[in-house]
Amino acid sequence: MARKITFHGQFRKSIEEVFEDFILSQTARGLTDTTIATYRNHIRSISNHLDIQKSMEILTRKDLEAMVVSMRRSGLAHNSISSYCRVLRTFLNWCERSGLNVPELPNIKDKETVKEAYTDEELIALLEKPKKNCSFCDYRNWVIVNFLMNCGCRSSSVRNIQNRDVDLNTRQVLLRHNKNGKIQSVPLCSTMVSILREYMPIRGGKPEDYLFCDQYGGMLSMNGMRLAIARHNKSRGVEKTSAHLYRHTFARKYLVDCGGDALMLQKILGHSTLKMTKHYCAIYDADISKDYDRFSPLAQMNQPKEKIKKKRR
Repeated sequence: MARKITFHGQFRKSIEEVFEDFILSQTARGLTDTTIATYRNHIRSISNHLDIQKSMEILTRKDLEAMVVSMRRSGLAHNSISSYCRVLRTFLNWCERSGLNVPELPNIKDKETVKEAYTDEELIALLEKPKKNCSFCDYRNWVIVNFLMNCGCRSSSVRNIQNRDVDLNTRQVLLRHNKNGKIQSVPLCSTMVSILREYMPIRGGKPEDYLFCDQYGGMLSMNGMRLAIARHNKSRGVEKTSAHLYRHTFARKYLVDCGGDALMLQKILGHSTLKMTKHYCAIYDADISKDYDRFSPLAQMNQPKEKIKKKRR
């Protein structure tokens, strides 16, 4: 059994101070800046419902239950509460492994939801090529949207693609920055190859420069990516402005319209396990509706009577 490490005076620290120790530990482990930023944003939101200036020594399960009740009464969505509690549980588990005696946080599971995808009509408008006299940023935004619909990448992965990561001959793009920390290759369809073949000479730059750069040639920031997608969508008359919604739309169309399989979808989306892929398969099950007239009691009862009689012989 592993010996627990005692942190002298740790209990006299506030929750916030111990959380900073946790952040330092996770940063040293190599967690991404995005994950660290998420942890900080979540503890900031949690502080509206839990006094994080309180000493870790007197934190109780009742405090944590009262925090959850406060979140519910404030009108927070169930899955938002689940997300905050997941981060807090990660923190408390780290505290326990570090030798601190901490209360158990009630387990709040996510409720399964279905996010509204971009419609085909919206996609037609979003994927229409801009005019030749458009700005570089407008042109870049259009290429990004096409790339998102090519392989459903996360925004963070797209922002980190470098010119050298694109191989038009093998029709693949190397993703060096992924949520799971693994390097991944994603395929390019012939349409995307043609788009990049035109875009890359215009973008120019060195092999190590970012493919989808800002107007100064530097890396596109998270906020810059968000604004780029919002600007592109609104300019095409589409009110939805979520970059991540392209990922959901890709998954839906891949499974339903294109007849793709779950294992290949898992590989393209870069999921470490089949859990999230199974979620997409469950809500976007194309097979369940195929030839359903053969099995639906309602369809059978509404067939012409002569056909029903033939089946009874």
